[in-house]
Amino acid sequence: QVQLVESGGGLVQDGGSLRLSCAASGRTSSSYAMGWFRQAPGKEREFVAAISWSGGTTMYANSVKGRFTISRDNAKNTVYLQMNSLKSEDTATYYCAVRPGYGLANEYYAYDYWGQGTQVTVSS
Repeated sequence: QVQLVESGGGLVQDGGSLRLSCAASGRTSSSYAMGWFRQAPGKEREFVAAISWSGGTTMYANSVKGRFTISRDNAKNTVYLQMNSLKSEDTATYYCAVRPGYGLANEYYAYDYWGQGTQVTVSS
C-alpha cells in the first residue's frame, strides 16, 4: 500500500502561480511513475502531467503544456507540480497518483494509488 498526501492548493488570481506537493509513504521502495490529475465540478477527472521514476521522462496534457512543470525528489518520496500563468479553467481539485513500474500513462485507470486531493481555485 502507498499513501499519498497532497498540499499547496489554494486561491490565486488569474495569471498567478502555485506549487503543489504530493508526499508518498508506505510501500515506496519499488519504482513507480507518478501523475497529477484534476477534476472540476460536473466534469470527469482529467490527466494533467506524469513523470517517470527517474524523472527523465515527463508527459503533459496539451492544456497545461508550457505552463505547468512536474518534478520529483525520490529522496523525499515527493512529486511537485509547479503551475504558472494560471487560468480560471484550471480551477479544480488536483489529485496525485502512483503507477507502479516505469511507464508513463495518461489514463486514470492505469494508476493504483490516489491522494485525497487539494483544491485549486483561480479567480478572474
